[in-house]
Amino acid sequence: MELSVYNIKGEDTGKKVTLNDAVFGIEPNDHAIYLDVKQYMANQRQGTHKAKERSEVSGSTRKLIRQKGGGGARRGDINSPVLVGGGRVFGPRPRNYGFKLNKKVKGLARKSALSYKAKNDAIIVVEDFSLEAPKTKDFVAITKNLKVADKKLLLVLPEKNNFVYLSARNLKKANIITASELNTYRVLDAASLVLTESSVAAIENLFNA
Repeated sequence: MELSVYNIKGEDTGKKVTLNDAVFGIEPNDHAIYLDVKQYMANQRQGTHKAKERSEVSGSTRKLIRQKGGGGARRGDINSPVLVGGGRVFGPRPRNYGFKLNKKVKGLARKSALSYKAKNDAIIVVEDFSLEAPKTKDFVAITKNLKVADKKLLLVLPEKNNFVYLSARNLKKANIITASELNTYRVLDAASLVLTESSVAAIENLFNA
C-alpha cells in the first residue's frame, strides 16, 4: 500500500511511502487482538483492593448467644459475617492480574491492529518534524492542517521528543508515543494513526526483526 507524505502544513509533498504488507497488510487475527488488549488492561490494574475478613475485624471474641436452643442460626462472636459490621466472606485480596502472553501472539496482534487501520484508511504519514519549543498552539495548528483536530489521534515518533510530547500533553484527544512503545490498545483506541516517515521505517524494522 502506498500513502502520500504530508508536511506539517497539511500539504502533499509529492513523496510516497510504501507500507510493508507483512506489517500493515496481513489478515487481522481478532483473537490475538483480544488477548493482547486483555493483557494490557489487566496490567493497568493495581490489584490493591482488600476487604477485612473475620479474623481481621476489630471486635470481641465473646460468644453472643448459646449454640443451640435459640431457634435461629448459630452465631459466634460479633465479627461473624452474618452480622452487620462483621468480616466479609471470601473478600478481595491484593493480587496481580497480569498473565503471560507469547511474543509471537503480541506481534501478531499489533500487526493486526495496524492492518485494520490501513484497511480503514486511518493512517496519515507526515514528514519528520520537530518543534522549537513546547507550545500547544503549534501542535493544535498541525492537527488542524492534517484535518485530525476533532479526532482521537495517536502520533508515533521514531524516538522521544520532549517538545512534541509537552505540546500535546494537555490535549485530551492526542497521544504521543515512540515506535518502540507501540501497542495494540493504543492503535485501536485512536481514530487516526499519524506516523512520521522515520517511524514507519522504525515500526517495520521492529516487527520484522
